Amino acid sequence: MARVENYNQERKIRQNRYFSEDFKRQKIKELERNMVTISEICKEYEVANSSVYKWLYKYSLKFKKGEKQVVERKSDTRKIQALKERIKELERIVGQKQLLIDFNEKMIEIAEEMYQIKIKKKPDSKHSSGTGATGTNTSTE
Repeated sequence: MARVENYNQERKIRQNRYFSEDFKRQKIKELERNMVTISEICKEYEVANSSVYKWLYKYSLKFKKGEKQVVERKSDTRKIQALKERIKELERIVGQKQLLIDFNEKMIEIAEEMYQIKIKKKPDSKHSSGTGATGTNTSTE
């Protein structure tokens, strides 16, 4: 119970403090640039959350009361950026593979013309089972 008593005594001793407008504007600029968080300001200067939010609504151009704003955590933003980079890399790889496929198809066409043989199967042709045997004996000996 000593802690609760100490807290109450400290609270009684503590007087109202006033911060200059310049100080408030500076802290709001730091918030907008993501240099500090609201909780860090509250801890550092022993200010209530509600006071910092009042400063925010009063001095910030980005955070106006009554306007909704979507706030992402930094880690979410980093994840999104990493995923976008991954998408770009995969698109590049797919592009390279498509070029390779196009090149191989053209080489097959050239080889077919040059050697007068069919290398590429037609899409409607039946695939063989791979055994080479049909299962019936058609020879007449």
